[in-house]
Amino acid sequence: MNITINEDLRAIIDPLTANEHAALERSMLAEGCRDALVLWGEMLIDGHNRYAICRQHDIKFRTVQNDSFASIEDVQLWMIDNHLGRRSVSDFQRGVLALRQKQIVAGRARVREASQPDAATPAVTPIQTRQDIARVAGISSNAIGQIEKIQKTAAPELVQAVRAGTISINAAAAIASLPSSEQIAAAAGGRKELQQAARQVREQMRELKSPAKPAAAPDAGSQTDSEFEALQREITALRAENAALSQQLAALNAALQLAKAAD
Repeated sequence: MNITINEDLRAIIDPLTANEHAALERSMLAEGCRDALVLWGEMLIDGHNRYAICRQHDIKFRTVQNDSFASIEDVQLWMIDNHLGRRSVSDFQRGVLALRQKQIVAGRARVREASQPDAATPAVTPIQTRQDIARVAGISSNAIGQIEKIQKTAAPELVQAVRAGTISINAAAAIASLPSSEQIAAAAGGRKELQQAARQVREQMRELKSPAKPAAAPDAGSQTDSEFEALQREITALRAENAALSQQLAALNAALQLAKAAD
């Protein structure tokens, strides 16, 4: 049987982690290849990992044909839907697959519009709100936004960490804000280092978002009280000065009286 591998199709589904591959290999060595490989003509469209293990260990396998596709894009969309239906797929993988589905559908719409610019019936608008993508993936729209950020700015080492489940999507999105060298260093440090880096980024974000406390405006009542107290002190000082002058005047009068008595 001639089975061909299309690398573009195989790249649609993320490769298994080392632990996942080892678990699948143990299962197949013990129980054989229970599920049939799916072909489109001679092209393998489901079961790439199982096929590789079967060839490595000379394990027998079955194949079934799916001839319902009109194009390679139909195959890609079917592969994504098929994978999204599996319970073992992580939230991160679900988000990545749904975003790939978005790209494929949008690409098909552009090609259709370019080839039929004057068509009376416009092409179907692709599902491209974040809520639509989240609904396809079965995760929150916030998680979809975080996955988009990871895809755009995360270093490969950080992507691998979140793909392997070492760090959460939320934490990875926070770390993706750091320079690539710091992301790589955090990933090299393992789970604790990644968690610490995410915590520091969140604290910095909170500080930036918190508005600086404005200087307290002078209280009208307090200002009036201060002015009143100042006036009171000034009046007291004037009274003391008057009392001192009165004493001096009295002393001068007494001296004049003594002088007159002496004459």
